[in-house]
Amino acid sequence: MNAIHHLRDEAKMTWIEEEHGWVVAPEDIVDALASEGFVECKRATTTSRRDLRPTGGLWQGVNKSTGAVASTIWVESTSRARIVVFITIDGESIDQSTNVDPQFRPAPGDPDATDRPAG
Repeated sequence: MNAIHHLRDEAKMTWIEEEHGWVVAPEDIVDALASEGFVECKRATTTSRRDLRPTGGLWQGVNKSTGAVASTIWVESTSRARIVVFITIDGESIDQSTNVDPQFRPAPGDPDATDRPAG
């Protein structure tokens, strides 16, 4: 079982349909992707002008074995009650119906690119 499936199975990440994103700690996703072989190549945070608290950020990593690129973007909601995280691997959004296998790289133009086999 891969690390993102583990987070879902442990209820540490929850899909929010109206946001089209995940409620999850950004570091949990970064750690999960790192454990799957993704090496950080970019990380940034944004802050509020009023209080300089982080309000969002991004992380990008490359799997040197497969060449796959993973990206996460997170945004703190205006109510600050939750952080919504958006995840892509090789440009494909990871949503509640995606089977994630970071070792899988679909061929360019593959119509089944979103039907990733479970890892």
